[in-house]
Amino acid sequence: MKEFSLSVDFGDRKYDITMNDITRMFHMCYYNTRIWENTFWHGHQILKCPMDMWIYQEMLWKIKPDYIIETGTFKGGSALYYAHLFDLQGKGEVITIDINERPNQPEHPRIHYISGSSADPEIYNRVKDMIGEDKTVIVILDSDHSRNHVFKEMNLWHSMVSPDSYMIVEDSNVNGYPVRPDFGPGPMEAINDFLQTNDSFVIDAAMEKFLMTQNPRGYLKKTAKR
Repeated sequence: MKEFSLSVDFGDRKYDITMNDITRMFHMCYYNTRIWENTFWHGHQILKCPMDMWIYQEMLWKIKPDYIIETGTFKGGSALYYAHLFDLQGKGEVITIDINERPNQPEHPRIHYISGSSADPEIYNRVKDMIGEDKTVIVILDSDHSRNHVFKEMNLWHSMVSPDSYMIVEDSNVNGYPVRPDFGPGPMEAINDFLQTNDSFVIDAAMEKFLMTQNPRGYLKKTAKR
């Protein structure tokens, strides 16, 4: 993407502001006003940026996965969003995992709720048995955002991802990328560590084409065979 800059006058001072500066400032305004907490899909809270949701829509239409595995169900808004996209395509199921069961989660025939830790190998094996062999799978990691937990998830679930499909690590914007600098090591650090030890995935920067994303460097495309 072509870089550009703007010259802005503030009285007797002039500043050159780059596209990255603008994106970063908007990102911080968007996040710190907590608009992402006031976003809903068919009445169900969905803690995501609409620009990322649009990217998911494009990704699903291109890949046409048999399954999305989601860790971190929360209130089920994102699972319902994926299920409705699958309705439009006429295929696909959502397996969503969370340690907490919450009331009033949406019901849909394409959604399968699993209670447990997404870092538990027993949960992984259960999902693997549900999916079977030779299925096209996208994995979306959105549970505990601490570095250690996300790193465990990535090392556990990456083998479930199909070639040319994606493992998406959400909320890599925390710990100063560019929000919540006080968060501590989180998804971004887990991504960096994972890519040092696994060469089957590459960061797909094209998925950040709308500039604003809550998942910077978090769209990981699988380039190797299973």
